[in-house]
Amino acid sequence: MNSRAPRSPGARSTRRLVRSPSAWAGAVLVVAFAGGGLFASALAPYGPYDISAEGQERPSRAHFLGTDNLGRDLLSRVLYGARISFGVGLVSIGLAMLVGVPAGSLAGYFGGWVDTLVMRGVDVLMALPGILLAIIVWAVLGPGLVSIVLAVGVVNVPIFARQMRASVLTVRQHDYVVAARAAGASTLHILVWVVLPNVLSPIIVLSTLGLGTAILEAAGLSFLGLGGEPNLPEWGNMLASTRDYFLSGPWMVLAPGAAISLTILGFNLLGDALRDALDPHLK
Repeated sequence: MNSRAPRSPGARSTRRLVRSPSAWAGAVLVVAFAGGGLFASALAPYGPYDISAEGQERPSRAHFLGTDNLGRDLLSRVLYGARISFGVGLVSIGLAMLVGVPAGSLAGYFGGWVDTLVMRGVDVLMALPGILLAIIVWAVLGPGLVSIVLAVGVVNVPIFARQMRASVLTVRQHDYVVAARAAGASTLHILVWVVLPNVLSPIIVLSTLGLGTAILEAAGLSFLGLGGEPNLPEWGNMLASTRDYFLSGPWMVLAPGAAISLTILGFNLLGDALRDALDPHLK
């Protein structure tokens, strides 16, 4: 009699993820841009500030994506810009998780006045437009990548807090949580070792989707001039510095614009595939 043991939930999720075309497409886009930024110094034909042409040049063998109005190679700047954009996105989402996940966990686990206090703070943050928060941070710290990271991180804190609160509310009355509480486990132990492993799936999906959003928000703030140095090879800065040349040199705008769009598409495809793979209700 040939019988196979039932697959574990983790194995089933991995199998669905591996078989998903969206996951592969998203992973290819994300890895391509992340790898390009990580190894920009080896892959870029020129330095990000090197003037390698007399002025703006169309795409050619010497300059695959052309050059900007100052004669700097756009492919090189896009690759170095990927390093900056991915770094800003990762750090800002990391900060949002560092604040939002514990806050949402405490609100969902304790309820009562703790829940009220945390969620009213979340409501205040959600009531403020993201651009207003960015301007406040910019006014306090001045222009620069640090201001952008903090602004994007603060904007995303309520998203993680609300998701974590909803997830903890769902699992806090499950038998394994009640058993841990009856066994005398501390609140910290229950939250970290009992509750958190059972609510990781939505946080993983949310952080993946949030990375694309964070990169877009950071590029938007840089486009508005909150990113500090205007010559910095960051995708939003590149769009801002070349927008006046769209009619005479559209490739200067299309290069960073396509990089932003494809990166966000990659994270969205990967996040959707992770959501489908980790959903316990899907067979």
